[in-house]
Amino acid sequence: MKKHNFYAGPAILPKSVMQEAAAACVDFNGSGLSVLEISHRSADFGAVMEEAEALVRELLGLGDEFAVLFLTGGASSQFFMSAMNLLASDAKAAFVNTGRWSDKAIVEAGQFGTVEVIASSEDKNYAYIPKDLAIPADATYLHITSNNTVTGTQYHSFPVTGKPLVADMSSDIFSRPLDMSRFGMIYAGAQKNLGPAGTTLVILRKDLLGKTERAIPTMLDYNTHIKKASMFNTPPAFPIYVAMLNMRWIKANGGVEAMAKRNAAKAALLYDAIEASPNFHCPIAKEDRSVMNAVFMPTDESRTAEFIEKAAEAGCIGVKGHRSVGGFRASMYNAMDIASVQALVDVMNAF
Repeated sequence: MKKHNFYAGPAILPKSVMQEAAAACVDFNGSGLSVLEISHRSADFGAVMEEAEALVRELLGLGDEFAVLFLTGGASSQFFMSAMNLLASDAKAAFVNTGRWSDKAIVEAGQFGTVEVIASSEDKNYAYIPKDLAIPADATYLHITSNNTVTGTQYHSFPVTGKPLVADMSSDIFSRPLDMSRFGMIYAGAQKNLGPAGTTLVILRKDLLGKTERAIPTMLDYNTHIKKASMFNTPPAFPIYVAMLNMRWIKANGGVEAMAKRNAAKAALLYDAIEASPNFHCPIAKEDRSVMNAVFMPTDESRTAEFIEKAAEAGCIGVKGHRSVGGFRASMYNAMDIASVQALVDVMNAF
């Protein structure tokens, strides 16, 4: 039976990417060595790093003003690393709180400067994205979480800031085109929509650095990694290699523009089924519903386990909602085919 992987992460990858990565684990580029064991200083792996960066730049339309880094520590490390590098101790950062991950970023940034939460959707259990933001004139930057995997909300248009926009895009990077002139920095843990866990993509405007007047540990200083092209120390070679293969797949399948259409079709199919069913409902404001992570609830909570069992019987796994929210969650990243969403909808219709 085909398995339809709706887990939020580590998440689905294209089958062709996994097959190529698996082959490279045995013999990489005919070298007789595994991609897991080749030197990160070798010409073969240097070519991987160069192509990975080039694909990020091509897919997102990045200019030379942006640095592209492949780091470690996940997005959780970027919660503090971004503030450490961008926010002076006597300065202020503005934040929008849309759930679990932005809440964690707020706590970490507060260790390095003043944090002002200018808007929050906590009053309605994070079921919407706050609009009409009043950004303080003295804010260094505005931080948002573009897609919220736990609560199922997503920015479908980004705030006009007048300030550099810093975005945690862990779960919707490469899912749609971006106007990069709007952003000062984007960071994304790979394990949602880019590649396997182990590397973190950081894209930032180089002119934002060097203004905090604080001593930054070498490994936590973005300039360290810019100067060494993400190779200051041994990088997470295999996750970067698989992320490169995945970006090749995105490019070969029409780029982020095609991904946006593909993802919109999947989300429409599922949300329409939720709306049409007497057994489910979506608590999220319609205009803010995530294309990546659809959160929905049972009309009768006593049947939650029954539905999860029926879904599993049909090969639909990972539909249990986050423990802090309950209900159900279907994560539909780039690599998921619409046929998998249809399989889940068929279970819903038969339930």
